[in-house]
Amino acid sequence: MQLNLANPIVFFDLETTGVNIARDRIVELSALKVMPNGTEQQKTLRVNPEMPIPAEASAIHGIYDADVKDCPTFRGVARELANYIEGCDLGGYNSNRFDIPLLAEEFLRADVDFDMRKRKFVDVQTIFHKMEQRTLSAAYKFYCGKSLEEAHSAAADTMATYEVLKSQLERYETDLENNIEFLSKFSTQNKNADFAGFIVYNDKGVEVFNFGKNKGIPVEQVLREQPGYFAWMLNGEFPLYTKKILTELKLRTSGMLK
Repeated sequence: MQLNLANPIVFFDLETTGVNIARDRIVELSALKVMPNGTEQQKTLRVNPEMPIPAEASAIHGIYDADVKDCPTFRGVARELANYIEGCDLGGYNSNRFDIPLLAEEFLRADVDFDMRKRKFVDVQTIFHKMEQRTLSAAYKFYCGKSLEEAHSAAADTMATYEVLKSQLERYETDLENNIEFLSKFSTQNKNADFAGFIVYNDKGVEVFNFGKNKGIPVEQVLREQPGYFAWMLNGEFPLYTKKILTELKLRTSGMLK
């Protein structure tokens, strides 16, 4: 099945130093761009994370410090990557909760102004979990009838994600629409204001905190009533993008941003 695309879509997968969005770094990125006419192009980049790769992370993806010591840093490839995905929607497996927030962090650290709020996101894992609830390897076996060789290789995981989505569209043709806007909405768990989901929109479209003692309370209300909370979050180990959105809301609360 060919995807019905209004814009190109880039399926991507990250291999990283860990799973902490605020602290960890990319060591490999693979991107598969699918054009509206069905043509595909793929690129894979290895990145020097500028920090040691923990042994437990290397044990999963097989990438060690020696493998990336001569590779460019993310800052060195950020502009090229931003240009590659400019004007594209984004797809991945668990991408809404991990890959997209981490990629946004890396762009901010590299001082590349790349607003990912303009595009649609399709998370194949969310579709899978809503329908079957299994892992990527199981999804690949279930939907495509094939074993996933080289699991946790970014390139293999990216191609598998793309193939799984096409098979999902065929299997659930009465429930799913071959339309990126529909798939983006269907594969979204929460309507996040930041990518990591610390701040979300409630059913009235108001930004509320989605964690801790202020969960469900409007951000602007908390910033007015608990002045120290803003500084606590800015100084805490929260993603840069979360802090960016929080700062925008702080400025809006004070009347400096309309």
